[in-house]
Amino acid sequence: MEESETGQRSAALDATPEELLTRTAQGDGAAFEALYDAVSPMVYGVARRILVDPELASDVAQEVFVELWQHAARYDRTRGSALPWIATIAHRRAVDRVRSANASRNRDLREGIRDYQESHDDVEDLAIVHADAQRARQALETLPDAQRQAISLAYYEGLTQHEVAERLGVPLGTVKTRIRDGLKRLRNGMGVA
Repeated sequence: MEESETGQRSAALDATPEELLTRTAQGDGAAFEALYDAVSPMVYGVARRILVDPELASDVAQEVFVELWQHAARYDRTRGSALPWIATIAHRRAVDRVRSANASRNRDLREGIRDYQESHDDVEDLAIVHADAQRARQALETLPDAQRQAISLAYYEGLTQHEVAERLGVPLGTVKTRIRDGLKRLRNGMGVA
């Protein structure tokens, strides 16, 4: 370390927090280091008391020192001493972190409730579809065998009308008529327009 740096460091160690803040505002790195050494236990303590979690408290303390380095010029000696000013910054940062965590937790809770309601709605929709399918199967049982076979092959087995005609060994026109007439009877029987 050069003599001038050593002299600056020892002068910084003898300075008050107010003087260190003033010199930090002028870009004096040695003054900022001395300020950090002098007030970091207090800053961490304020954050830890509010946040409880040591890692979050360390994060907040680091944010406070970044703010002090960037905005030391905001300190006004005429309004009070440096320690309460720094403690207020630490307190505000910690409270902001608590509020942010609470807002995030509340947002997650709201989204969870919304997702739960959506899945509840999905279950309700599935129940309705299941009930409708049950009604359709019961109505299908009331159709003549030829219509029931054609519709079952087309809709439950997924065959095309050509495939249904081949499977049943009847002309394509007959299959189309059976499916059309059968669907009409199903709609009427189920009360669907």
